[in-house]
Amino acid sequence: MDPSSWNMPFAVVWLIMYGIVLVRAGGTYALGRLARGGLSRSRRVRRMLESQRYAAAEARVGRWGAPVVALSFLTVGFQTVANLAAGTVRMPFLRYLPALALGGAAWATVYSLVGFAGFAAVLYAYERAPAATVGVAAAAAAAVVLILLIPSRRGEEKAERRPEGAEASGGTTR
Repeated sequence: MDPSSWNMPFAVVWLIMYGIVLVRAGGTYALGRLARGGLSRSRRVRRMLESQRYAAAEARVGRWGAPVVALSFLTVGFQTVANLAAGTVRMPFLRYLPALALGGAAWATVYSLVGFAGFAAVLYAYERAPAATVGVAAAAAAAVVLILLIPSRRGEEKAERRPEGAEASGGTTR
């Protein structure tokens, strides 16, 4: 989806992007509310709700609330999980709505600007030096993969070192 090819004013593109994110994230929140209800009977939904990644997102949203949801719109990969977690922890809709409005506005701004400037810059670079552009993209993708894999390995090592009874007692102490 390249907003720069839409041949529309920036404000119109921004409004379209904002509408997209409001519907998508709001729908994800609603699915989260449903997931803790009747949908939790589904084995697939239960497995997702019991995953470590999801439990971490739910803990962050449960602890920090709306600010985590709003800031999640500036991330890649955490946004959907944060909105789903807001629904499953049953964040009140009147607290969720401002986080959705602000975070969605930030998302629409970033994606609209990236759409106009970013796609043009990548196209310009590719026209001038296709091999270098592909090489930089591959290196960036490899860096993202490494960054995502390293923390998960550390988390696995910590879990392996934890005594057997640590999880039964709640896992954390304050």
